[in-house]
Amino acid sequence: MRDFDLSTARWRKSSYSGGDSGECVEVADGVPGVVPVRDSKNGAQGPALVLGATAWHAFVAYAKGRR
Repeated sequence: MRDFDLSTARWRKSSYSGGDSGECVEVADGVPGVVPVRDSKNGAQGPALVLGATAWHAFVAYAKGRR
């Protein structure tokens, strides 16, 4: 397992998140080869799931129905 320093990561909410109801997913750009993902309710105090770029792209394609 590899540790990533995400202390300076620039997080953005997914355009598909549920607005202000607390159902928001955030992703960070600019971390080479991976895509950090977190729940906005927990923010910086919560954990981040770090996915390989290939796995992230497959997930997004699946979510959009483009298997």
